[in-house]
Amino acid sequence: MNYLWAFMILIGVVYAAIHGTLPELTNAALDSSKEAVTLCITMVGVMSFWVGLMKIAEKSGIIVGLSRRLRPVLRFLFPGIPTEHKANDYIATNIIANVFGLGWAATPAGLKAMEALQELNEEKCRKSKTGKCYALDVATDEMCTFLIINISSLQIIPVNIIAYRGQYGSVNPTAIVGPALLATMISTMVAVVFCKVVNMRRRV
Repeated sequence: MNYLWAFMILIGVVYAAIHGTLPELTNAALDSSKEAVTLCITMVGVMSFWVGLMKIAEKSGIIVGLSRRLRPVLRFLFPGIPTEHKANDYIATNIIANVFGLGWAATPAGLKAMEALQELNEEKCRKSKTGKCYALDVATDEMCTFLIINISSLQIIPVNIIAYRGQYGSVNPTAIVGPALLATMISTMVAVVFCKVVNMRRRV
């Protein structure tokens, strides 16, 4: 990625030099830098607010309650995870954070979920010709399903997009809520169907 961005910047500078627009390029770079800093400050405020709400919800037991309500859904999506395993809590927290558009807040829970799923993966083994049992070194169905559902990212409140729209002067930044909810619902349903079909074929 570093080479790609360096190449694109170099092409832009060469193009501007050939066409005599280097002053415009310099002004655009300075304006973009200022705009990037302003956007970062806006996003820090928005994310601090929502992450703070998530912490309050966690401390008050709301997250635990929602996690319990998600157990039937998690059982359907991840049948290979034991009912009381800690991976269920991490996955539930990740899904709840994503639903509220808190992708950054969902990342730590997602990493913890993958670590817990890997522990389950290491408990399984295959027999070598000598009869020795060794850990699986490939992702399990549950790990793949979690990754795909996490990427599909069902969102009720797309916080990041609302913040971006507000930053760039949208008249109604929250107008994206309906289309985003519809789009992520469809992507999540497609992800679930895809995972179920692939997992069934692998077991056949």
